Amino acid sequence: MDEQISSNSQTEMSEENFLRWEAHEYFHMEKTADWYWAVGIISVSIASVAIILNNVIFGILVILGAFTLSVFASKRPDLAQIELNEKGIILHKYYYLYSSLESFWVEENDNHPKILIKSQKTFLPLIIIPLGEANSQEVRNFLLNHLKEKEYMEPLLTKFMEYLGF
Repeated sequence: MDEQISSNSQTEMSEENFLRWEAHEYFHMEKTADWYWAVGIISVSIASVAIILNNVIFGILVILGAFTLSVFASKRPDLAQIELNEKGIILHKYYYLYSSLESFWVEENDNHPKILIKSQKTFLPLIIIPLGEANSQEVRNFLLNHLKEKEYMEPLLTKFMEYLGF
């Protein structure tokens, strides 16, 4: 498997029976200056109230959290290398064995198609993998050989965070 990963974001299928593509880790929305001002005003207001109520540590924590949030929000997503093979799924630098996964759903009904995979892990119950320019039907057919298909919805908190620009 020393093949180079395609840089044109197209799905590859080979005689070795795997699919490989590239996609951004997450959908990035450019933030306006107003967004940063809103985060700053809200965080300074909360920190001020915390300090007035003699909770200085919480006030400092809010300011540090807002700074970290702003830095993360301005970061552009990396290009993730995704591979589906006979043993599992490779997402960037993480490897998920099919034996640790329960089922999947290919969500195509929005502007950013993705695969939702139900994991057996407690702290990572739903893995969301972007499809990018990959052929969703080809990916679905490949995954049907290894996992059950079951309809899932993206968590409401994830959709809310996308709406806010994360």
